[in-house]
Amino acid sequence: MIAIVCAAGLMAVWILYPAVIGVVAGVRPRSSAAAPAEWPDVSIVVATREPESAIRDRVRNLLETAYPLAHIEIIIGHDRSSPAPSIEVPAGVRLRTVPGDEPGGKATSLNAALRAAGTDVVVFADTYQRYGPDTIPHLVEALLQPGVGAVTGAYRLAPGTGKLVSLYWSFERWLRRTEARVHSSVGATGAVYAIRRALWNPLPAGLILDDVFTPMNIVLAGQRVAVADGALALETRTPTPRQEYGRKVRTLTGVIQLCAWLPAVVVPIRNPIWVQFMFHKVLRLLTPWFMLGIAVWAAWSLGGRLDSLALAVCAGLAVLTGLWLSVSGGRVGSRLRRIIVEALLIQVAVLVAGFNGLRGHWRVWDA
Repeated sequence: MIAIVCAAGLMAVWILYPAVIGVVAGVRPRSSAAAPAEWPDVSIVVATREPESAIRDRVRNLLETAYPLAHIEIIIGHDRSSPAPSIEVPAGVRLRTVPGDEPGGKATSLNAALRAAGTDVVVFADTYQRYGPDTIPHLVEALLQPGVGAVTGAYRLAPGTGKLVSLYWSFERWLRRTEARVHSSVGATGAVYAIRRALWNPLPAGLILDDVFTPMNIVLAGQRVAVADGALALETRTPTPRQEYGRKVRTLTGVIQLCAWLPAVVVPIRNPIWVQFMFHKVLRLLTPWFMLGIAVWAAWSLGGRLDSLALAVCAGLAVLTGLWLSVSGGRVGSRLRRIIVEALLIQVAVLVAGFNGLRGHWRVWDA
């Protein structure tokens, strides 16, 4: 019975829900955004604690946009623990640097930057991604549609990223795009999204997922979170499995923190995308437990049907396979080894995030 429940849980989260949301999206009429007659002023906010050279490169990339520069201001919200960067920009370009609030961290840097913003449209950017020339225009076009309070773009990984991580992000991009056609994307990609400034709420210090907290607040306020496929953010860094593990621990811990700090998201009568939020964010946290339940059932069933010799043979084959994967220097062995390591680290990250949430441990930036 436990195995059936666990298998049903995995199927519901990873297969049934995406299939149903895909069918519903397929019968919804597609909407298209068009360039406005007059472009609104836009504040581009970069909250960072990175070196000045990295910030300078990011600003240079932002200025390569096709959006009219006369309608852009760039605000660098730097962590108060780091010195204010000195960035030179062409004449006529508006750029300001503001220190984050106490006690520091990304959330407080964003709060300070938003107070300094003087426009009705805010675009959020991170330091190490690169926008295409049409990224900001696509974000603004989608944001100006009726009922849309936030819009996110498409995050593309750097070449050389692990196969499993790349596959996951391809699925994630499709799912967010599909959810947005039904109602709203569940959260945004922090490296590329925009909001109407009137819908901004200050972030609590220590918040992990500002790019889910803010969009979900906007959904709770009755607005939609759209997706602009043409708004690309290209990653410049190729993460190691350990770095991807740390990122996963942070984001999954952030989901639990969000439920604790913004409890309306788990209340069906308050959250208009409650089903999407639960399946996309919350129930995924049970994945390793579902898998463990199935594995225990399989081992128990196998142990009851095989004699000791057969079990010893199976164990020996498993050990030999593990040894081959650990010493094989060929391309196939290397790829298999990396995929297995990625898969294990992802599930461990889910477990660690769950324990972080149970303890109320939110300081995970160095995980």
